Amino acid sequence: MITLSLDGETCAVAGRLDHGVVKALWSEADALVPRVATRLDLRQLSYSDSAGIAFLLELWQRAQKRGQTLTLVQPSPQLGKLIALYDLQAFFHEEA
Repeated sequence: MITLSLDGETCAVAGRLDHGVVKALWSEADALVPRVATRLDLRQLSYSDSAGIAFLLELWQRAQKRGQTLTLVQPSPQLGKLIALYDLQAFFHEEA
């Protein structure tokens, strides 16, 4: 399961995001990321499978559709491997 916590305009995601979690959270997707959030910080996401990545991109897309600018930042090392595997670097950003 994952937790999301808001600190200013940053919404931090922590925990594991796999197919089972995605299935359980799908009906709540529109309400998961607060509208004031501009960054979805993924450094504390300990595990994600391909369904988890698809879900993160779905959250990003839903935010875009409602006029919210949301940047997916600081992917965890494990998530970074999947991002590279699926060539999704354009959607995820490292910050200095």
